[in-house]
Amino acid sequence: MNFGDLQSGNGLVLLNNFLADKSYIEGYYPSQVDVVVFEAMKKVPSADLENAFRWYNHISSFDDAERQKFQGQHQSIEHCERQDNQEKHESKLASVNPDDDFDVFGDDDDDDDDDDEEESEIRKQRLITYNEKKAKKPALIAKSEIVLDVKPWDDETNMEELEKSVRSIELDGLLWGTSRLVPIGYGIRKLQITCIVEDDKVGMDVLEERITAFEDLIQSVDIVSFQRI
Repeated sequence: MNFGDLQSGNGLVLLNNFLADKSYIEGYYPSQVDVVVFEAMKKVPSADLENAFRWYNHISSFDDAERQKFQGQHQSIEHCERQDNQEKHESKLASVNPDDDFDVFGDDDDDDDDDDEEESEIRKQRLITYNEKKAKKPALIAKSEIVLDVKPWDDETNMEELEKSVRSIELDGLLWGTSRLVPIGYGIRKLQITCIVEDDKVGMDVLEERITAFEDLIQSVDIVSFQRI
């Protein structure tokens, strides 16, 4: 996380590119690192920088008291940049993996290097070993972060019961995250809630159907943001 001067065009472009496939600076939920970057920007970025623009408006939708409750410790942006650089350096050192340097057709130390038949057998065994290791690597799971607005019928709706009902929905590949109540007028508040879904297991139509099934409490559900992670 090193964007340089976030009040300059170059810094904002770096931030915009960084957020192309992310909802937050770190992790799946807002943290103090988001607050640090947000405060360093001073003002909303141009709408042309759609990723930075989306992120800034989302963080600004929380008031100061709510942002103070974000997870993590509030540090200066210089401290965050130094820590990020150190973590990247340590990650590079830790990423030295013998499998990465595995040479399928590398030199063999056997004394009989001129024996073509033996070399061929060695290569076959190396190919088998390589393919077995490759097959054991876990497949990447496509996930998305979704922010939903769940609206009640009126100001008399029990919002605590409404949220409890929404969170009672359990699906394979669904993880509920943070939530908050947002005023929308006339004393009515909506539930804004975040969830992480595995794309191949949870369809938005199924999730919406399950939420609106609580028809005594819920009038409608809308997608605020949908971000691949």
